[in-house]
Amino acid sequence: MKSSIDPFQPSRRQAFSLLGGAAAALGTSTLPARAIEEDVLTEALVLRDPDIPVAGNASGDISIIEYFDYQCPYCRKVEPELRQVVHDDGKVRLVWKDWPILGPMSVTASRMALASRYQDKFIPAHDALISINSKLTEAKIREALAGAGVDMDRLDRDLAGQASAIDATLARNNDQASAFEFRGTPSFIVGKFRVPGVLTMAQFNQAISDARKAAAARK
Repeated sequence: MKSSIDPFQPSRRQAFSLLGGAAAALGTSTLPARAIEEDVLTEALVLRDPDIPVAGNASGDISIIEYFDYQCPYCRKVEPELRQVVHDDGKVRLVWKDWPILGPMSVTASRMALASRYQDKFIPAHDALISINSKLTEAKIREALAGAGVDMDRLDRDLAGQASAIDATLARNNDQASAFEFRGTPSFIVGKFRVPGVLTMAQFNQAISDARKAAAARK
């Protein structure tokens, strides 16, 4: 797979339509051999991983998948606009895939957020952690999660009891991001298009529109 078109170049819309200069639609034979062998880029695993809760419209016709890190300032910056786009559209599934690449505290935050799903608190936990505008510490993470209504005693039990499942989810996310040749956070899949980099609301809307047109053309 060729490297992506630089998302900061004026030809960003071309990056949507050309999938970064390569046939990077999910599940195609043009994916890297490692990805095909390990089945990390199947449509089911990328778009509908059963271990990751869905925000937005769970029955929506288009999915936006974000690979993110809780310590990434660009992820924090894009979050309000992404959520507004999803809300305004009304037919978008939003899936956050923890990709903790910015140090041990990123891993700690991701593991705690994923553990919170066992008490149906993943989305409040995500909102609380992505809103922290300073360097993460375990104390700050715990304070934010408790403030979001997470039962911390239950969380600690799930961190221990569900450790294998949580670590498997993080490994799966990392394998997918690597196979897509993403170079940092945030990076997105919109529909079946690979879109690295920060987007504006207008660019998200354009990507969604392009993804719907591509899906209609395949029918």
